[in-house]
Amino acid sequence: MKTSDFYYYLPEEQIAQTPASPRDSARMLVYDKATNTMEHKIFRDILDYLHDDDILVINNTKVLPARIFGTRESGPAVIETLLLKRLDYTHWDVIMKPAKKVKLGTVVKYSDELSAKLVKIKEDGVRELEFSFDGVFEDILDKIGTMPLPPYITEKLEDQSQYQTVYSKVTGSAAAPTAGLHFTNELLEKIKAKGIEILEVNLDIGLGTFRPVKEENIDDHIMHTEAYSITDEVAEKITKAKKEGRRIIAVGTTSVRVLESASEKKGEITGKTGDTNIFIYPGYEFKIVDALITNFHLPESTLIMLVSAFMGRENALHMYETAVKEGYRFFSFGDATFIK
Repeated sequence: MKTSDFYYYLPEEQIAQTPASPRDSARMLVYDKATNTMEHKIFRDILDYLHDDDILVINNTKVLPARIFGTRESGPAVIETLLLKRLDYTHWDVIMKPAKKVKLGTVVKYSDELSAKLVKIKEDGVRELEFSFDGVFEDILDKIGTMPLPPYITEKLEDQSQYQTVYSKVTGSAAAPTAGLHFTNELLEKIKAKGIEILEVNLDIGLGTFRPVKEENIDDHIMHTEAYSITDEVAEKITKAKKEGRRIIAVGTTSVRVLESASEKKGEITGKTGDTNIFIYPGYEFKIVDALITNFHLPESTLIMLVSAFMGRENALHMYETAVKEGYRFFSFGDATFIK
């Protein structure tokens, strides 16, 4: 298949710049795969579509305030650094701007407590930094860092917590699992009260999720790698639910990537910790996921390809065209879909 097979037209004014307030007041397009029909709802209406024996799977990752600014010891140029992946206690893969200002061995000072030396230049613009710091690295980031919002969001956040899910726990992502941004604590309590079990998995979201597919043939695309984990207990509960014919509903494409990566056989999943570069596009046979809550994704992205695999490419493009026509808000802070 060609990358252009996943293109759709989106007016720029429909790219959401700010999140819905309250979170669960975002719109939700409900797509029924069995009947190929659509309904237009509000996200809090998700309660009406959840069965009391459903399993809801969420990604509990927490976004690092991973964008930091510093200066070289040898000059006044401001260097923007975006943390991508922690390699060990002191080493990180990063993206730097302007990268040409930072040569191997250059030291960049970010604060009195934090500095870093460039130790390796890698492919695709990635650099490896060795950090030196006085104190707890994450605490320093909380003081000097800002949220790494995707490039299509140009407005500043009023509150950095707006780019975190209410259930975020495990720090490590460079981007938010945005489908989860629609949940409030109150809505989650109502879901639990209905008898629905909410299970947590973890995937550290990298910036590769925003990178466009440049290859004309999608089979030639090299998928980015992300760290993930699912416990034995969660895996056993999901396998049991599948045997009982209960629905597994993934909240976001990142939860899908964990569930499908940890499954080697249809209907069965095992506890795992590791890295995944799973690339899901039409032709993929889903082993675990029965329904999906997700946002509207970029044209020609790996995420719209995943959605197309789940519901069919023509159905997905028809849903997206309908959402554009109906004035839905798109991307990270945009509206939601429930594909069941």
